[in-house]
Amino acid sequence: MSKFDIKKRISGGLLADIILGGQDGVVNVLGITLAIATATNSNKVVLIAAIAALFAESISMAAVAYTSTKALRDYRRSKVEKERWEIKHIPKEEEQELYQIYQKKGFKGGLLRRIVQTIVAKKKWWLNIMITEELGLPVTEQRHPAKSAAIVGFASAIGSFIPIIPFIFLPVKISMIISIIISCIVLFIAGAFKAKFTIGDWRKAGLEMVAVGLAAAIAGYVVGYLLGKI
Repeated sequence: MSKFDIKKRISGGLLADIILGGQDGVVNVLGITLAIATATNSNKVVLIAAIAALFAESISMAAVAYTSTKALRDYRRSKVEKERWEIKHIPKEEEQELYQIYQKKGFKGGLLRRIVQTIVAKKKWWLNIMITEELGLPVTEQRHPAKSAAIVGFASAIGSFIPIIPFIFLPVKISMIISIIISCIVLFIAGAFKAKFTIGDWRKAGLEMVAVGLAAAIAGYVVGYLLGKI
């Protein structure tokens, strides 16, 4: 794998962490903020509840990112160690698997034998090919659990703060409208940005993110309206 491919995988993981944390923060706190604002019509109560939700959301998302990334890392390591053991202790079986892998790619005869023997002669190549071709895993570990947790937690905190901003400066009713608008703009940009770095139409990806945000806004408003009637 080239340095370019490794960097691309790393940047892809970084982007995923930022989008995950940021989107979750915006959507969840937008819903909570609108629910509290609709039920109480109080900037002070909205800010207290929203800021509390910001911290809870960020810590929760960081914890989830840490445990899930660690689980994936440990899973990959266990599979790699198993493959390394098999190459060392049952090399003939692993060599046959190499033949099967390259036969499926269209190689045969003398060329197939030369390819397999070249790979078998270099244990590191052999292991890397078994990791990618047989297991379907990346050669290198893409993300560190603590780093992933920090990025997701920070992105979640930033995203969570966005719907709160208008309530710091403006009356509740106007703040609700502005909060929805700026949240949807941020979500659209995040979706479009993600599509630019992955696949898909950037407009469709942006609108999908906006739809999620609007769903949270509607849910928050309905819950707040019903609670306000109690």
